[in-house]
Amino acid sequence: EVQLVESGGGLVQPGGSLRLSCEASGLIFDDYALSWVRQAPGKGLEWVSGIYSYNDNIGYADSVKGRFTISTDNAKNTLYLQMDSLKPEDTAVYFCGAQFGSWRPGDAYDYWGQGTQVTVSS
Repeated sequence: EVQLVESGGGLVQPGGSLRLSCEASGLIFDDYALSWVRQAPGKGLEWVSGIYSYNDNIGYADSVKGRFTISTDNAKNTLYLQMDSLKPEDTAVYFCGAQFGSWRPGDAYDYWGQGTQVTVSS
């Protein structure tokens, strides 16, 4: 059984930082690309960033480029999202998702986590 478990969310002031983690079990990292996707209150899903460790292919949404950094620790089967210079508009539930072979924003995900809340507010 595949499980994706996010953690690391919380309340942070504008300009602050958080690091999200997504621990994967039952899934081979070399086979799946992993993405962070967020959903702000009252809005739809927004792809944030994706990584495919097999070929080091990484991508970011324009809204987070230069502020967020995605990475993996394959030995720990864990995906990370380092979020710096946070803005109130980054407030959302952040999910990690897995897609076989490559990250493809807008396409269906094979597996999802349960999400972790990030709130950016003074």
